[in-house]
Amino acid sequence: MSVVTRFPPSPTGFMHIGNARTALFNWLFARHHGGKFVVRIEDTDRKRHSEEAVEAIIRGLEWLELDWDGEITSQFSRLDRHAEIAQELLKKGEAYYCYCTPEDLEEMREKARAEGQKTFYDRRWRDRDPKDAPAGIRPVIRIKAPLEGTSTIEDHVQGSVSVNNDQLDDFIILRSDGTPTYMLSVVVDDYDMGVTHIIRGDDHLNNAFRQKIIFNAMEWDVPEFAHCPLIHGPDGSKFSKRHGATSVEEYREMGFLPEAMRNYLLRLGWGHGDEEIIPTDKAVEWFDLKGIGKAASRFDFAKLENLNAHYIKIADNERLLKLARPFFEHTPGLTLNEEASRRILEDMNHLKDRSKTILQLVEESAFYARTVPFDYTEKAQKILCDGAKEVLETLCTSLESLESFTAENVERICRETAEELSEGKLGKAVMPLRAAVTGTTVSPPIFNACAVLGREETCTRILAAVKWLEKSEAA
Repeated sequence: MSVVTRFPPSPTGFMHIGNARTALFNWLFARHHGGKFVVRIEDTDRKRHSEEAVEAIIRGLEWLELDWDGEITSQFSRLDRHAEIAQELLKKGEAYYCYCTPEDLEEMREKARAEGQKTFYDRRWRDRDPKDAPAGIRPVIRIKAPLEGTSTIEDHVQGSVSVNNDQLDDFIILRSDGTPTYMLSVVVDDYDMGVTHIIRGDDHLNNAFRQKIIFNAMEWDVPEFAHCPLIHGPDGSKFSKRHGATSVEEYREMGFLPEAMRNYLLRLGWGHGDEEIIPTDKAVEWFDLKGIGKAASRFDFAKLENLNAHYIKIADNERLLKLARPFFEHTPGLTLNEEASRRILEDMNHLKDRSKTILQLVEESAFYARTVPFDYTEKAQKILCDGAKEVLETLCTSLESLESFTAENVERICRETAEELSEGKLGKAVMPLRAAVTGTTVSPPIFNACAVLGREETCTRILAAVKWLEKSEAA
């Protein structure tokens, strides 16, 4: 059997973390078995349909690098096929016309509530002759659910799950306006697309029993099911915005790498021994449905950050700069020109060690993309105003005379200056230098940063800080 999995999101909003994990599990299972991973947009709810949401879903899949097979299918474009199957079910005696009006159904529910019974449709048209139909009523088509016994699903995650058939109602498969319901459409599409395995959240487990009725009625093979526990927040409640970002695109905007997100989502409900860092090639090699746990997973933002830091450290430097470019372009005061790019690439190994996200990498390297004059942070201003003028002027004079402008020589000059002016306290020289050169009090190793900037730029920045100090003192 050739494995076919599917990812069928509804385009009513952004692609959230749960969607992303579902897509990942389906993609991994298909790739592990050398099968197909297909994408279907379940867009039959036209009132809530959004083309922007469709685009967001596609962007999310592309960012996660989950490639799909064939064209993306629109469920809405297949309504005629769905309605055709509803008619076939009628002919097979597996479905029937129901002529109940909304008022009839409400009266039915009220009566059931008063008697303490289930508010299911009472099947009054199940075996009734359509000749008895009232005039002017456009009927719906309902499936004939089994009346006795139990239905069982052998689920790869949940195990053997059974329900009494009296819990299953004769649900509508075709509305009175001729449009199919979700329950019919999804079964027809899964059959036509050759889906062999349905991997999704356990909030769909109840749907599986209803969908199985249609599969059986059409004498189609029922796909295998794997219903995964949902993702919870750190407090154990349903994951929501109050726990942090829920949209996949928000994580991209926060500077997470797709390979880190794939690794994290994989471990969020699936395990392979004690492995935590699982590159994608290993994930494809190892993934199976047995590894999916039965308990809900808790989203841990700190773990995601730490995992992202690992992938940043091993990422290609040129690629990181490319990923960082949009962040630079949207930050006022930063210009990522050729010279700034060269500087960042030259110091990228230090920057990578200090960054958990691309956004943090941009913050750490921002001083390389600034031009004089630039602003100083409040803490940097305090250091510059704390008797730094003489230190900076002495440093600048010594640095200008260096024959070889290396990190080692910059450090030597700072030590000599500290001995001369600050009783050997290196911080008294280094801290003003860092504030002047970067505009902040936190940076990659400052001696190396000066070497990357070069003699002219370093001294230009020191003199600009001295000039700023003179203006501040005169004010």
